[in-house]
Amino acid sequence: MPKPMHRSRSMRRLDRVTPSGKHVVHYVRRKNSMPHCSICKNELSGISIQKNAKGKSLKTNSRIFGGVLCGKCASEVVKYASRIEHGEMKMSDVSVKQRAYILQMVSH
Repeated sequence: MPKPMHRSRSMRRLDRVTPSGKHVVHYVRRKNSMPHCSICKNELSGISIQKNAKGKSLKTNSRIFGGVLCGKCASEVVKYASRIEHGEMKMSDVSVKQRAYILQMVSH
C-alpha cells in the first residue's frame, strides 16, 4: 500500500522499470497551471506560477479583482457597476458571469 501522501492525485504516477527488471512507481509533483480569468477564461498576465515566488506582487496584481479577472474584464465590471449605480443601465442588461462581480462593486 502506498503512503497516504501518494494516494491523492496531486502526485503524478510514473511507471518505471529499473535496470534489474523490477517494476516500480515513481511519484512526481504535478506542475502548476496558469491562472485564468473567471469571465473570459484567458490566462492572467503578471502572475507567477512558481511555488517559491518571493513577494506578494509576484503572486497577484494589486488592483481590484487582481488575480481573479483580467484587466479588460475588470475594467468592464467597473464601468457597468458605475452605470448601474447611476441608473443608466439595469442589472438585467449585463451578462450572468459579470453580475456577481458587479454586485460586489455596488455593495461597497
